[in-house]
Amino acid sequence: MTTQQPQATRVRWMILAILFAVTTINYADRATIAIAGPEIKRLLGLSPVEMGFVFSAFAWSYVLAQLPGGWLLDRFGSKITYFFSIFLWSLFTMLMGTVGFFTGAAAVTALFVLRLLIGAAEAPSFPGNSRIASAWFPTSERGTAAAIFNSAQYFATVLFAPIMGWLVHAFGWESVFFVMGGLGIFMAFIWLKTVYGPKDHPKANAAEVAYIEAGGALVDLESKNKVAATTKLDTWSCIKQLLGNRMLLGVYIGQYCINTLTYFFLTWFPVYLVQERHMTILKAGFVAALPAVAGFLGGVLGGVISDRLIKSGKSLSVARKTPIVCGMLLSTSMIVCNYVEADWLVIMVMSIAFFGKGIGALGWAVVADTSPKEAGGMSGALFNTFGNTAGITTPIVIGYILQATGSFAGALVFVGANAVVTIACYLFMVGEIKRFEFKTPVMRKLEGAPEAA
Repeated sequence: MTTQQPQATRVRWMILAILFAVTTINYADRATIAIAGPEIKRLLGLSPVEMGFVFSAFAWSYVLAQLPGGWLLDRFGSKITYFFSIFLWSLFTMLMGTVGFFTGAAAVTALFVLRLLIGAAEAPSFPGNSRIASAWFPTSERGTAAAIFNSAQYFATVLFAPIMGWLVHAFGWESVFFVMGGLGIFMAFIWLKTVYGPKDHPKANAAEVAYIEAGGALVDLESKNKVAATTKLDTWSCIKQLLGNRMLLGVYIGQYCINTLTYFFLTWFPVYLVQERHMTILKAGFVAALPAVAGFLGGVLGGVISDRLIKSGKSLSVARKTPIVCGMLLSTSMIVCNYVEADWLVIMVMSIAFFGKGIGALGWAVVADTSPKEAGGMSGALFNTFGNTAGITTPIVIGYILQATGSFAGALVFVGANAVVTIACYLFMVGEIKRFEFKTPVMRKLEGAPEAA
């Protein structure tokens, strides 16, 4: 008599739901400044260039903290590192609401410094998402998983842009920061109670762990008992080898260009609606949600299409590149907004553009596919460093374009051109997508550490 094997649990999807919820709050907190931006700009009398620098403050520290954040993830694991990340960025978001107690240069300085602190605190978030996806999801499900947590950036706007617009309208711009920061602190403690590695999770059975491991998941990556506690990463050798790989460098540059679209949407888009299209802040908050709905749907669809291509027998390279290239082609349509007058046409075209951007935003799936098992956090951090450098350059470049021309026309061309460069990177630079392996070992045994069992 044979005993029936227990059915595999599906705890990985619960983990993905937590990642999605946390990333939604993450992006909502980033976007608070954009929703409150027109009112802050008016009250503080900021020029477009000054506003561009305030918008970019987050990205300066976010970029600089990426490699330290990746090191923390590889050293201490995602669970505890990510908890402190959520708690701290939420606390600093709450403190943004106190800027209203200052005036003039003191208010601008406080605004800039707090955005810097939020950026530094958020640094481990997306590399952490990538590590967790690598640990919990087989290759054939990883595209969908990465697309879902990445699409939270659009869902954040869908859910919170109308709410934040209403808060600014009803209670003043400070209320946005108090509400969103408090929500994030609450979420930090939910994270602490629900997120574990596959082998440590109390609700994941052996059948699920065996299934995801057989499919390519790095199930030991987040284990309490991993050998990493007895070893040390040779950081500079790791960075040198990662940047010396043409495939990874193409992926990193492509992410910079994709994030140019992201940061236009997170910073200047509501101002575009208010200033160029003459909408009220309340209306802009609701209207900004429409392209975000399209981006969210595109983001999920891109991951599903990619994984379906893998299951149908297509190579990993074809499965990941096809949605990216097609999606970026659609994104260039935003330039059409320079030639139409009707608001409904502008929103329709922007929705098409962000639907395409959503489809093409598979970079984190590619990182999960390609990151070396010894340094998943560091690879994700490098990817995010390149990507979020766009958070520094995009708001400032657009600020200078606006100051020079008084119009968003050049800004939309600038953003659309970055979508074209992304296509070039994936078609001509990346080559075959596969897991990177170090040519020279980067893990060094700690002096006096016991041998691994």
